[in-house]
Amino acid sequence: MHSSGLSPAARSRAEPRRRPRLLKRAHEQRYLLAMSLPFVALVFVFNYVPIWGWLMAFQRYRPGRPFFEQQWVGLKNFTDLFQDETFYLALKNTLGMSVLGLILGFTLPIIFALLLNEMRAGLFKRTVQTVSYLPHFVSWVVVAGLVYKMLSTDGGPINQLIAHFGGPPVQFMAHSNYFWGVVVLSDLWKEIGWNTIIYLAVMTAIEPALYEAARVDGAGRWQLMRHITLPGISRVVIILFVLSIGHLTAIGFEKQLLLSNPVVKDSALVLDLYALQNGIGMNKFSFGTAIGVVNSLVGLALLFGANAFFRRKTGDSII
Repeated sequence: MHSSGLSPAARSRAEPRRRPRLLKRAHEQRYLLAMSLPFVALVFVFNYVPIWGWLMAFQRYRPGRPFFEQQWVGLKNFTDLFQDETFYLALKNTLGMSVLGLILGFTLPIIFALLLNEMRAGLFKRTVQTVSYLPHFVSWVVVAGLVYKMLSTDGGPINQLIAHFGGPPVQFMAHSNYFWGVVVLSDLWKEIGWNTIIYLAVMTAIEPALYEAARVDGAGRWQLMRHITLPGISRVVIILFVLSIGHLTAIGFEKQLLLSNPVVKDSALVLDLYALQNGIGMNKFSFGTAIGVVNSLVGLALLFGANAFFRRKTGDSII
């Protein structure tokens, strides 16, 4: 029964009971609370304290001057940003690569984890898992070199394969139409194994008795996967999907910077790279901060929007 359905007198009687229960629970979990304090402090120091720097977006920042002696310009940096056509190009590239990456980078690790979970040969399964994890530890500098070599028209394996089937060589890195695909597939190759870890961990927590009961009822491996494994990981899938939507505008700039060249620079420009070029490259610190603020607010709006949608559909919320 909800507390709103109680009379004022009943609520006043119930309230004192909750406080001792809360204190008792806090006392019972005091060691867990004590262990979590350092991590809460780290999050506060490194994730919340730097937010005061957003004030720079409302200034005309000049290095060397004290903070309160900076010239305040109100929303000028934001109006300049929204009047800049380059911002909309960067926003389009960011959302385009992010949505493409979300579709492939979110669904394929789930499928890969389901297939790994169905493997019965233990040694082969562990070998595949280990090999798929390794690219996660390779830096983007090395990955960019590998991608250039793989897609090269001068002995690159991809173009050799195309030539084997009678096709003409393709200049993948010299056409802007291919750039989004190159970035997304490179990121997918690098992270697919790493992203399967959490799904495999959740699958190991599914009650084995459910599989045994389904086998007794005559269920095959496909039916086990469809009716037991997938529902068993569905809650984690929804949580990770909502969090992924919140990070759509925060895709970084390393891979775009390393894989781009003057021919495809317009397709490679994303919001983080746009902020870096203006803030550090052109010494427009306040303008670069304004780009970062807008980037964060768009990501926050997407996160709350996605959470509200899934809360309405499923009744679950992560916020």
